[in-house]
Amino acid sequence: MRRIMIIFSGLLILLASCQIKTKTNPNEHLVMATLYQQTAAEYRALCYQAFNLGRWQLQAMLDTLQSKKKPAVIVDIDETVLDNSPYEGYVIKTGYSYPAGWKEWVKAAQAEPVPGALEFLTFADRQGVDIFYVSNRRAENQAWTMKNLKKVGFPQVTDDHMFLRTITSSKEERRQAIQKTHTILLLFGDNLNDFASVFENKSIDDRFKAADEFRSQFGRRFIVLPNAMYGEWEGAIYNYNWSAKPAKKSQMRLNALRYFKMHDLQ
Repeated sequence: MRRIMIIFSGLLILLASCQIKTKTNPNEHLVMATLYQQTAAEYRALCYQAFNLGRWQLQAMLDTLQSKKKPAVIVDIDETVLDNSPYEGYVIKTGYSYPAGWKEWVKAAQAEPVPGALEFLTFADRQGVDIFYVSNRRAENQAWTMKNLKKVGFPQVTDDHMFLRTITSSKEERRQAIQKTHTILLLFGDNLNDFASVFENKSIDDRFKAADEFRSQFGRRFIVLPNAMYGEWEGAIYNYNWSAKPAKKSQMRLNALRYFKMHDLQ
């Protein structure tokens, strides 16, 4: 009897072990994207490329500027000037989903600068250009956000240069408010919504069409930073149904893939 109990107990442990191993992490799809941001030298190179291009463009624009309004640049914050990939690491490790832990991350003010961002904004500041931080972080997080920006040395971090989200996630009204008093020379962002409202809440195909229509602005007035972890592009995959269950989202991601079909060659 004792031997049978030992065998039975062993089987229970084995079954429990199998269950633990087969439990899926709803954020597994974020692993490679987050590692790309954190470990790929290519990611750093793309960021440096974006801000180098921005510096050349800004200097050229200032040399020919004739507007009576003061020149300005608009920058998004998350994944444009501050790197939040450690938060993505947190949701991967814990299996939680945004916004779990986000407020704590913002309060901690531990985000490091995106490569090249600090150098570019320091240059812009020295050229007498006004810098506006236009972010969809909620306004209630402004004090902690400013603390983080100041901590790592970003210039012009004052209340009147911070445009965080209050009611709507669209940045169009905030951009227009800045445009009333300034000549906006450049806009920086990791999401096409950071540049124009035409990209908002559009399907994948419509976002492609809008990007094609604005092709002449990229690298000239719109400077795009890489972000493979999240963004409007992901929302388009889900048809903006962010509340869908993880399994449903996983299926929608798979459905969105283009893939090689061997049988088409036969």
